[in-house]
Amino acid sequence: MKQIMARKNAKHILLPSVRCSSALLVYAKLTDNPADELVAVLNANRTAHKSSSLADNPGLACIALQYIKAYQGDCEAVGGSDAKKPPDSEFAQTFAPYCGVDASTLSPITGRFLGCQSKYVQPSEVFSMLIKNEKSLEILYNKNQTEIGAAVTGIDGGAPYFWCVLLSNGKHNSSFVLEDGVAKISRPGCFSGANDDCSGADGPSPFGHKWVYAITAFIAVGYAFGL
Repeated sequence: MKQIMARKNAKHILLPSVRCSSALLVYAKLTDNPADELVAVLNANRTAHKSSSLADNPGLACIALQYIKAYQGDCEAVGGSDAKKPPDSEFAQTFAPYCGVDASTLSPITGRFLGCQSKYVQPSEVFSMLIKNEKSLEILYNKNQTEIGAAVTGIDGGAPYFWCVLLSNGKHNSSFVLEDGVAKISRPGCFSGANDDCSGADGPSPFGHKWVYAITAFIAVGYAFGL
């Protein structure tokens, strides 16, 4: 099966220069949830580019997970000549009700990053898979973006693994509002902002413990090696 994935020798995005020193290393303890970790990586890159951090909206993130599931495990539909995407009507008719999001609070989706990988990779590596060119960077760094939701899931207990990030310019606390105030945890898969320790895709976690991630260390190392 054709995979939509970054090749090992592909040209990576050059990140903004960040001087690497112990004083600049910022550590964030994250839940055991790869979607939360991906949001942290993306926000770190935004702030390094002098854009503000995006609010992690669990309603939007749950919708990102349902967006993935609409592909029904078909990697070939993610990109290339056979690329497809769910109809916009699905957001109000299917995704929002499933997540318990009040459809009247849906805001425009102003950015979408979607990728499919044949094996599980760490969230820091997912950045270069999703952010492929200058256009992707423009979307990520756009100062009109206000909210983010990320999701990941595998299919049938393993590969392929889908990652999705949705961005919105909605108003914080009044867009993608959860009807009961709590995100509906959906398995298989993980989504960000739900304060949920999640095992990633189906089955055992490929990274089965909480850990501390050096956010700005990733940015600095990425610059130093010209990734």
